[in-house]
Amino acid sequence: MSDTMTEEATTTVEQSDQLQSEFKRLVLDGKLDPKLTDSLTELVTAGFCTHRSWGFGKITTVDTLMAKITIDFQSKPGHSMDLGFAAKILQPLSATHILARKATDLPGLKRMGALRHLELIKLVLESYGGQATVALIQETLVPDVIEEDWKKWWADAKKEMKGDGHYQLPVKKTEPIVYHAEELSPADKLMSNIRDAKGLKAQLAAATELCKSIDGVENKEAVLDEVVSILNEAIKNHLTLKPSLALEAILLRDAIRTQSGIQPQEGELTANDIYEKADDLAGLIEGLSAAKQKLALEAFRQAHPDTWVDTYLKLINETGLRLVGELIQILIDTGHFEKFKAGLAKLISKREASTDLMLWMGKNRSDSFADILGPEVFRAMMAAIENDRFEDRKTSKLGDLILSDQELITDLIGSADIELVEDLVRALQATNCFDDMDKRSLLGRIVKEFPSIQNLISGDQAKEDNALIVSWQSLERRKQEYEELVKEKIPANSREIAIARSYGDLRENHEFKAAKEAQKLLLSRKGELEIDLTRARATDFSDATIDAVTVGNKVGVTNLITNKPETFILLGAWDGDPDNQILSYLTPLGQAFLGKKPGEEAEFEVDHEAKRYRIESIERYTVAGPSAVADEEDETEAQPAEANE
Repeated sequence: MSDTMTEEATTTVEQSDQLQSEFKRLVLDGKLDPKLTDSLTELVTAGFCTHRSWGFGKITTVDTLMAKITIDFQSKPGHSMDLGFAAKILQPLSATHILARKATDLPGLKRMGALRHLELIKLVLESYGGQATVALIQETLVPDVIEEDWKKWWADAKKEMKGDGHYQLPVKKTEPIVYHAEELSPADKLMSNIRDAKGLKAQLAAATELCKSIDGVENKEAVLDEVVSILNEAIKNHLTLKPSLALEAILLRDAIRTQSGIQPQEGELTANDIYEKADDLAGLIEGLSAAKQKLALEAFRQAHPDTWVDTYLKLINETGLRLVGELIQILIDTGHFEKFKAGLAKLISKREASTDLMLWMGKNRSDSFADILGPEVFRAMMAAIENDRFEDRKTSKLGDLILSDQELITDLIGSADIELVEDLVRALQATNCFDDMDKRSLLGRIVKEFPSIQNLISGDQAKEDNALIVSWQSLERRKQEYEELVKEKIPANSREIAIARSYGDLRENHEFKAAKEAQKLLLSRKGELEIDLTRARATDFSDATIDAVTVGNKVGVTNLITNKPETFILLGAWDGDPDNQILSYLTPLGQAFLGKKPGEEAEFEVDHEAKRYRIESIERYTVAGPSAVADEEDETEAQPAEANE
């Protein structure tokens, strides 16, 4: 035998023996590890190989003198390497392997693909150890063998495989197709998918597929009974760690039992067992596939005939949009619309409705909700968005609806009183739910419906009719309260909620409930402060006139009931100090004094008791301005928007 020999795809036993002899000589010469001779003989005899990086290759020459082998890889033709190294890194391929056949008989494979789908699929599967994924099959055949319209070709091949017992098609596309030398029955094929499935999710998919084809299966009851047993075992194993998946398995199992008449097995878990252990019922049901959510809700109704309505009413404010819609539809279909509407109205009035519930409300508003729709609904929407932002939840869908639905605000404000609309405008101006451009767009829609509020929006009339006259000291106190709220109290409350939620079992979690109640109060106060600070106009009252009583006056009066002299100081909206006879101008007595001149009388009623005073004197009362406040308290002025940053 020559030192250099050319190897074709097919070799003989004699050639194999010659190779062994040559490789033994290399071992004796110290040029080859004796442990590699068998691997090397198999590699060279095969004639074809694969490399993890260079792919398929055809062995062209073996040089036993230089201990070298030459291979034509697709990306590296004529590549030479050491024999020992080749034995270690190359995977031999037989001449019957699909890759070898592509190199030696591509026209024959194309004819096979055109006329004999299953033969070609069998060749591919056997080349890869009897199984291969669809992705691997496609990668192997396209575009060399199947040059065009792969989808149609695969659809035809798949149809043929379904009718042939040698081929086991998986439920999931990522799982491999398996070729069996011995033909399987339809029942065996279906059950193999379930038995071989990895994890409960895969078992559910396989069991669902089996149920679709069960009518054509012999021993139907026996097959389904085994499926139920498999599911029951999996349900037990997933009860604690994956309750949603366990519940989905229970629902499928019960559907199988209803279909087949199979009796419950002793000790098997029910849907109610899952519900009773659930800390978060909303999360449990949301974890199901969309098709199973309705079944789960129906199962809950059956298990809780006396309490399900109240539970559903609570759930609608805790779940995502899809489940919100399912819950509401069930309540409506079962004659509980008015109860649902009453609960919705309560959530809106308290501004406790979730963004998903408000999103549903916005999308499904109709005449049926005429007694609910109004500016308060929009206020509740903004409150929901603000609440989500504080808890780092995305709220884009509700915000997007508000901005994109051109008729939403119009439908909500409708024929509302102008005072309510003005309150809504002020809330919209103060909120951080929208940027300035979006605010202007929304305000423009309101002006179109209520032109009279243009001045309020532009600020011309707001400064006069809706401003709050306050002292510099009281303004600073409000600003400090706001800053403490957004920088300390609300973040601290959010941390408390997160910690309390981690304790589990939200039904009996008193820490969580207390933290959520505190959150409502904090957010409500924040909203009030934002509106107040937007309206506030600070002054030291130095420009107060004394012709008639106005804010910033010290007023001497005679109490006409007691006939005794009294003195009152009339100051800003937040300056009231009754112990020192300082009145806010917004109090009933302050309102009664405003505009009165010396000698005129002021009358008002408190707790059904009449009060009468005569104005005797009016003096100017000046308080410290902003510089004095800054010096005294050593702090800088901060606007609400800045405090919120």
